[in-house]
Amino acid sequence: MKNSKIHFIFLLSILFASCVPTKDLIYLQDKGNPKNEVVTSSNQKPYRLQTNDILSITIKAIDPKLVEIFNASTTQSNVNTSADSNYFNGYSVDDHGNIRLPILGEVNVLGYTVEEVRIAIEKMLDEKYFKTEAGIFVVVKLAGFRYTINGEVRSTGTKIIYQDKLNIMEAIANSGDITLEGDRKDVKVIRTYSQGSETFSIDLTDKNAVNSEAFFLQPNDYIYVKPLKQKSWGTGTTGIQSLTTLVTVLSLFTTTLFLIRL
Repeated sequence: MKNSKIHFIFLLSILFASCVPTKDLIYLQDKGNPKNEVVTSSNQKPYRLQTNDILSITIKAIDPKLVEIFNASTTQSNVNTSADSNYFNGYSVDDHGNIRLPILGEVNVLGYTVEEVRIAIEKMLDEKYFKTEAGIFVVVKLAGFRYTINGEVRSTGTKIIYQDKLNIMEAIANSGDITLEGDRKDVKVIRTYSQGSETFSIDLTDKNAVNSEAFFLQPNDYIYVKPLKQKSWGTGTTGIQSLTTLVTVLSLFTTTLFLIRL
């Protein structure tokens, strides 16, 4: 009888330990006791273009006919603004870091920001083909903010967001949030550069996560949310699930003990 009680207490402690604590599910917690809140500036670095990026380039002028050739792909009727349309109508950065523009030909953009590319294209057009009076106006944007997310989120896969900036909280929200079995304390962000890749680890339960270099994403980032140990144990992540498992195990234990004594 004494051994049965010990086994029961041991089993009960394991099952309760298998529950996911509430503190592991809450984002951006204040884990210290600061007396005064300090506003810190963002450490987001400007994104520099890489091969396989796709640019959306629009060129305007006082007389639209002067720049029709540049915008032929974006002035077609019934243009769809989907990812497929951006792929076919945008300007892709090739393996040499170039995009190919009408009249201007090959333009190297590798390692430049979109703002630097805009300035360079405006300068080339003003100096070589148009006068200042033409009022050349260039708009350069990435054809969607692309990232990939995998692991313990409700909607995995490659996502495209049509905005200039994106932080990891927005990306996760756009993917249906992290599941109860996901580890919010060690989210991995893999960032690729022309010279290689770098892996960041970010604790989303800590409010200091906003100061991480990985908090603001860069295009083509890969996010991975690993599972908690509770998932591999299979005992349940909530109190109800653990209680159900406990009742099932106790029923099996009682039945087995009864059969042994027969």
